Amino acid sequence: MHTKVDVNPNTKWINSRGSWIVLGIIIFIIRVGVAVLPGISTELSWTLTNLIFNIIMFLLFHWVSGVPFSVNQNEYQGLTLWEQIDRGDHFTPAKKYLTAVPIILFLVSTHFAHYDFPTFMLNLASLMVVLIAKLPVMHKVRIFGLNKSFPE
Repeated sequence: MHTKVDVNPNTKWINSRGSWIVLGIIIFIIRVGVAVLPGISTELSWTLTNLIFNIIMFLLFHWVSGVPFSVNQNEYQGLTLWEQIDRGDHFTPAKKYLTAVPIILFLVSTHFAHYDFPTFMLNLASLMVVLIAKLPVMHKVRIFGLNKSFPE
C-alpha cells in the first residue's frame, strides 16, 4: 500500500500525534468559558458551545484560503484548509474525524438542551452549514462566488 506524503506545512499538523486531542481540549475550553458566564443555563451553555465551535471550524477550515508559506509553486493557493488536507483526498481518517466531531457535539448539545425544538433547529442549522461545506461535492465550490480566489 502506497501512502502519499503531505508536504504542505499548512496541513501537516492535522495528521500529527495529539492534534486530534487538542480539538477535544478546545471544545472543553469553550464549554467551561461559556459555563462560567453568569445567568447561562446548562441548555444554553451547550448550545453556545456548539455554535461557537462550528463558527470557528467553518471560518478556519472552510473560509480562510491559501497558504502562508511559499511552497509547491502555489499549488494550494486559493484552496481552503479543508481542501488542502491530505492533498484533497476525500474520506481520509483526518477528514472523517473532523466530520464526526461536530456531529457528536450536536448530539451532546441537543441532549443537554432536552430536545427543545427552537434550540434543536439552531443546533441543526449550525451543523448543516459545517457538514455541507465538508461534502466532496463541495470541493472547490464557492457558493455565489463568495471567497473565490482561484482561477477557473
